[in-house]
This record gives sequence, C-alpha cells and structure tokens, in this order.
Amino acid sequence: MVPVTSATTVMTEAADRRSHAGTGPGSSGTAAAPGAPEYVLRTATADDLGGARAVMLDTVYRDLKSGYVPHWHADVIDPEAAYLRPERCTLLVVEHRGEIVATGAVRDRGPQAPPNPRRIADRFPSGATAQLCRIYVRPEHRRHGLARRMVRALGEFAVRAGGYEALYLHTDPAVPGAEPFWRSLAREVCDERTLPGGGQGIIHFELPMPLLGAEDTPAR
Repeated sequence: MVPVTSATTVMTEAADRRSHAGTGPGSSGTAAAPGAPEYVLRTATADDLGGARAVMLDTVYRDLKSGYVPHWHADVIDPEAAYLRPERCTLLVVEHRGEIVATGAVRDRGPQAPPNPRRIADRFPSGATAQLCRIYVRPEHRRHGLARRMVRALGEFAVRAGGYEALYLHTDPAVPGAEPFWRSLAREVCDERTLPGGGQGIIHFELPMPLLGAEDTPAR
C-alpha cells in the first residue's frame, strides 16, 4: 500500500477557514493558530478500524437511511480486507483529539452492471478505475474542508499506486449537500434520475486525475 506521508497533512480549524476564504496561489496555508484543535489526515492502521467503522455505520443509518445491508456494506464490516490488505486500495481517516471523525477510501473495483447502467460499467472497468467511496464526515466536524482534502489525498494515492486511468464515484443526491459538493469537484457522467423509471436515483461522477510533481512520482 502507498501511504499518505509528508507529515500526514495536519489541518486546523482556523487554517481550514482561511483556506475557504481563498483558493489557488496566494491563499493561506495550513499554519496552526495558537491553541487551535488539530485534524490529522493519515492512512488508517488496524487500530483505527473500530473508529472508522463507527463513522461509516453511523452515516449509512443516519444520512443514507439504508441501514446495514450485507451486499452493499461488506467493506464496512471488514475494512481491513477491503482496503488495508490490497496493494492498490487504501483507507484514510481524519483524527481529531484521538477520535476518528472522517473516512475516505479507494477501491480497485469499478461499478458493476447491473445494478448500474451498462455504459457506466464499460466506461469504468475494474482494475483501471479507482473508485472513491466511504467519504464520510461526522456532522459536528463538517464545514472544515475535511471531505475536500480527503478527495485530494485519495486522488494522489491513486496516481502513486499506478495503473489507474480514471477516478470514479457515485452519490445519492437525497443526502443533504452531497450533490452540490460533488458537482464542485467532479463531472457528471450519468444522472440516473433521468433514466426511464429513475434507475437507482444516484448520480455517477468522474474526477480528474491529479498531476503530481516530479518529487511526488514514485520510482519505478
């Protein structure tokens, strides 16, 4: 597995508010204000799995309102097998004062048909597609840019892992804030609500693969 390194990205509430005030060259960095609580984004370890699982399960019950469905959520129950063991998969967590408050993952399996449209499955085949999933933030820690930073780190992981040609995800627009968030980062490739019968009611997105500097490119 290719870990998230370089100080594992230290984030503070004050710095994150500054990053929302402006983007691009000249925007503020992540310097901590004195006494500001820190958020640390890093690759999950086996010790983090209980906290990560709690964030995921709380989200599928509270926000997605599906509850635990074995066919959909096997990775939630066994994230080690799904994300920690495979070389080209990963699970990232955000820690805040010793508690896991956010998760995000990459899996090397593209969308399958059915239940997804055949053209989506053909466009994003397994092995060549890095699927972003389980990008969840506890409600009390939202609005600090954690999900956006998670997406950036997962994209960089996919590039470093090698062999991926696309970054893909799908989202449920019924979840408050999900659709505008992803539209701010990604390009829609299929809104199933427009299909006959409404499909699954989800939206499929593709994100651009990030460009890494020469110093970030893994040796081959």
